[in-house]
Amino acid sequence: MSPTLSSIEAPRLALAIAAHPDDVEFGCGATLARWAAVGTEIVHVICTDGSKGTWDTTADLDALVTRRRDEQRSASRALGGSGVVEFLGCIDGELDADIATRRLVAATIRKHRPEVVFGHDPWKRYRLHPDHRAAGWLAVDGVVAARDPHFFPDLPHPPHRPHTLLLFEADEPDVVEVADETSLAARCAALEAHRSQFETTHFHLLDEGGATDELEAFRARERDKLAEMGALAGVPLGEAFKRISTL
Repeated sequence: MSPTLSSIEAPRLALAIAAHPDDVEFGCGATLARWAAVGTEIVHVICTDGSKGTWDTTADLDALVTRRRDEQRSASRALGGSGVVEFLGCIDGELDADIATRRLVAATIRKHRPEVVFGHDPWKRYRLHPDHRAAGWLAVDGVVAARDPHFFPDLPHPPHRPHTLLLFEADEPDVVEVADETSLAARCAALEAHRSQFETTHFHLLDEGGATDELEAFRARERDKLAEMGALAGVPLGEAFKRISTL
């Protein structure tokens, strides 16, 4: 069955759980931007410290971690958020969907009480990066733990049940959130806030003068991605997800 257009109304608060800084922007940046524009509060939860996010073998990794945190806060603001980011601080490349980390995710969900949670699809076939698999399971398992009172009963906030879980990078997407030129631009601006990644995941460089051909090519690739996902439901631009609404 082909994906359909989403009927989700912009929630009061949306919380996005991702493995690394910039994963949220790649996964659901346009949707968060569109919702933020009509009043949705957005919160990022970043599971790892991003310390593997460089190809420079001589890099100061402590400085990189600090820089990536600052970039993530800037990216949140570029999407229309207030820069609220919860950093779980797990070592990049070593994320594990264990009980201790599930507890951190559940605590964060209970603290912020989102109506909608975003996360990596842990069921995606042939997913290469182990952190993305683990972060997906943490999102799914964290929602379950956050909602039920006998999971981690000593946490300071009461249980909370979101009404929707949206999984990005989905193996079998079934809904498409409409994007537009404004939310696409915000997605790109948020991704471009992650300047430390211009030579890795972004595959382009910026000179000191501003935009370059590589940057324009990057923006064109982002447009192509949203056009491809939007076409699944017959709209010009969109972001596709697997929706789980029985929570």
